[in-house]
Amino acid sequence: MVAEGTGQIKVNLDQPRYDQNTYTGRARHFFLTTNPLNIFATNQQLEDAREIVRKYRSGENVPNIDENALWKAKNLYDSAFHPDTGEKMNILGRMSAQVPMNMLITGGMITFYKSTPAVVFWQWLNQSFNALVNYTNRSGDLAQSDTQILTSYVCATGGAVGTALGLNSLTKRMPQLIGRMVPFVAVAAANCINIPMMRAQELKEGTPVYDEQNNKLGYSKAAAQNGIVQVTFSRIFMALPGMVITPVIMNSLEKKGLLRRHPWLVLPASVGALGLCLTFATPLACAFFKQKASIPFEQLEPELKESIKKSSKRVPVEVYFNKGL
Repeated sequence: MVAEGTGQIKVNLDQPRYDQNTYTGRARHFFLTTNPLNIFATNQQLEDAREIVRKYRSGENVPNIDENALWKAKNLYDSAFHPDTGEKMNILGRMSAQVPMNMLITGGMITFYKSTPAVVFWQWLNQSFNALVNYTNRSGDLAQSDTQILTSYVCATGGAVGTALGLNSLTKRMPQLIGRMVPFVAVAAANCINIPMMRAQELKEGTPVYDEQNNKLGYSKAAAQNGIVQVTFSRIFMALPGMVITPVIMNSLEKKGLLRRHPWLVLPASVGALGLCLTFATPLACAFFKQKASIPFEQLEPELKESIKKSSKRVPVEVYFNKGL
């Protein structure tokens, strides 16, 4: 689309390219932003993408760019820069790093699940990675102190490792397939601890909420709670296909004797099956909910509602916030 008389394409970069009111539209959006190839973008490419987005949003002319190129820059920008703070995110914490990182870590959890030291190491590594992802993709723009981050990390990883060890001891005498499922149950339970702990500042102070024109209205704890529940649900389903289907495949290969004859195949087979599952599960699970979530005005805290009523000419029916990923 081109604005009349200017030669400048007219695109609303404040909204994703695809309709976020449909699951299909959200899935298409997240297939682009979680694309593992995005982590190979150089710092210069990321800065170029940010500059294109900045210039276009400020109304400056962006020469020699068509609509597809503009959206390519915006998708690259979204994959690497935080939507609230605008800061460049840690490369391992970006959603585009989910597939390669989880392939390796989850492959280790599923393969080395029998001994206590292995369970402790792989669960600690997994929850340390999850803590980084949860902090990197938090909602809001409030800063956390080093003490808060360290406390949240210790509680999140400690709770997750303890859960895994407890489940592992309960299933020692059960069939091997049940034992292979322990990592998923542990990860699901750990997500319910890790995500709220690493985003504790939002639960304490609230996450910023906006009106339809993207004007900040204040901070809401109710919105933060809403967003964290949605993210937890998505993360559990993100892990489910790989951590349930892969153990079934590995158990089948073991029964056929293939892994006994070729033990070196265990880790590559696990990682390969996980990679295939995660490539699709990551964007499809992210798409369960809109990233720009909404909450009815009446569900906000009384003090925030009063503040909005006093400062706004028109009371919104609902307010919007970034739920995080």
